[in-house]
Amino acid sequence: MDILVLSDSHGAVAPMVRAVELARPDLILHLGDCWRDGERLRDRFPDIPLEQVPGNCDFLSDAPTEQLLVLGGKRILMCHGHTYRVKTSLLLAGFAAEEQQLDLFLFGHTHRPLVDRRGRTLFLNPGSIGDAVRPSYATVTIWDGQLDGRTWWLT
Repeated sequence: MDILVLSDSHGAVAPMVRAVELARPDLILHLGDCWRDGERLRDRFPDIPLEQVPGNCDFLSDAPTEQLLVLGGKRILMCHGHTYRVKTSLLLAGFAAEEQQLDLFLFGHTHRPLVDRRGRTLFLNPGSIGDAVRPSYATVTIWDGQLDGRTWWLT
């Protein structure tokens, strides 16, 4: 399974479309900061499932701030990251990963791409696809019980 991970689009739908065209994913995950962008992407690619969570700039009182997915036998938490204070450290995220026995902790919010393995958990931040100078995104591949995550600069 090939997964495209996007975050912090802030109204920039065209780079999201380009990332989908490049990654050709089976699933898209949007980690917040412009919920409407996720909806626009879903409209553009209706055949690709899309899951999303709101960010700190999304004012959706009824949408959960995080979502736990189990894909290919891997436990994946997707969140924007602000509720875990990821701009300060990954301490709270690490506690959550351990408590929930996560294989993958996906977050955005910092606008900085990151791939960091800590114990059994891969921490992945796709950066900001909405960055006007250097947009970035991430891909996750789950195959044969293995999980791999990478970040990419949009060219």
